[in-house]
Amino acid sequence: MFSRVFRKGKEQSQTNAVATLDKLNETLEMLEKKERVLIKKASAEVEKAKEYTKAKNKRAAIQCLKRKRLYEQQIEQLGNFQLRIHDQMILLEGAKATTETVDALRTGAAAMKTMHKTTNIDDLDKTMDEINEQTENMKQIQEALSTPIGSAADFDEDELEAELEELEGAELEEQLLQPTTTAPAAPVSIPAGRQPARPAPQKSTAEDDELAALQAELAL
Repeated sequence: MFSRVFRKGKEQSQTNAVATLDKLNETLEMLEKKERVLIKKASAEVEKAKEYTKAKNKRAAIQCLKRKRLYEQQIEQLGNFQLRIHDQMILLEGAKATTETVDALRTGAAAMKTMHKTTNIDDLDKTMDEINEQTENMKQIQEALSTPIGSAADFDEDELEAELEELEGAELEEQLLQPTTTAPAAPVSIPAGRQPARPAPQKSTAEDDELAALQAELAL
């Protein structure tokens, strides 16, 4: 209710300020119009005074100059009035701008206060706890989806690792048992004229002959 009354008073104050500025503008236009009329009258009196001077009517010429001075006094007075109205308009426009600025700042402060009420530190902590909880639930769901089911769930990981080790050991043993291939020996060049002497064939002895005959009989 207080805010409604305050808002109503603020709107009324702004309306009054606008109405006052309009009134001052109307008054200023009226004074400027009167000033232009008086300036024309003063100019007209000067022309009359010149005519009377030419006609040697000094008294009438002096009367014209007196009226001209009266008009000039009124013109000066109207100028002072216009100056005061200009000052009043400047002050009123400044006050109006100040009021609007303060009102905008007040509105911003009220909005900030409302935001602080809706987002306090307790709500922030609660929101962060909810986010952490949802993240943990999602991790559990992902772990559950990645867990093997059916026949794959019955496999023993230790047995599979032991079988893998046996396969690796068998493959290593097979590699060790493979014969190593040796490169053929490079032929040795022997200079001509220096060939090694071949061993002379040995003569068979009597014992060799008997052994040969015995092996022949066993073969039959």
